[in-house]
Amino acid sequence: MIHTVAETGSTNADLVARLRAGEYLPEGDWLVAERQTAGRGRQGRSWFDGYGNFMGSTAIHLAACDPVAHTLALVASLALYEAVLPLLPDPSTLTLKWPNDLMLGGAKLSGILLEREGQTVVLGIGVNLAAAPNLPDRRTASLADIAPAPDRELFGTILAGHFSRELARWRQFGVEPIRSRWLAAAHPIGAPIAVHDGSGDQLTGEFAGLSPEGSLLLRLEDGTTRAIHAGDVMLAEEA
Repeated sequence: MIHTVAETGSTNADLVARLRAGEYLPEGDWLVAERQTAGRGRQGRSWFDGYGNFMGSTAIHLAACDPVAHTLALVASLALYEAVLPLLPDPSTLTLKWPNDLMLGGAKLSGILLEREGQTVVLGIGVNLAAAPNLPDRRTASLADIAPAPDRELFGTILAGHFSRELARWRQFGVEPIRSRWLAAAHPIGAPIAVHDGSGDQLTGEFAGLSPEGSLLLRLEDGTTRAIHAGDVMLAEEA
């Protein structure tokens, strides 16, 4: 079920608050906002809330037999990829970028935020359907740049369906099939990338795939490969 509100601070924050108050949030339910006044992205960034864009959150209750929780980033980004792909005149322009960005022609189309509260993960997704922000450090895009913007409610229903199916596959078959499909939709192995690790340090090298646990593999100039567990990745085409 999708619950839509006209305005809120942050759909993720709303769901986290409800969990802390002891409320049970059924899996498969989504909270979607027409506007967010305090939307958040990764590492505390604000999220653009252009009218007509999709901004929604859902909850995933972790079980002891589930794969590691951080790989839900791969699940979510793959579900989003599958929801957007049929909307494009040229599907080859859509790629995934670690850890969970959807790129349209090398520009950022969406963002995903995972927040854990006890044994529940709150997943927030924002997609530039109708408009994209102007950012100083990277290119952005909206679906409306290349095709008619889809109806937000219909898009939300389609996305929820894809996420439900990918979540079931993750639980039944584990991370490896998700990881393989994610890599098939990502920018190519060997692509030059820069990684900011959050402490101000930057590493440059080539994309060398993902580890079995979903970490980014970065091939450095000296030929060694380093696993990156957290950080921001920039492709040369984003500049």
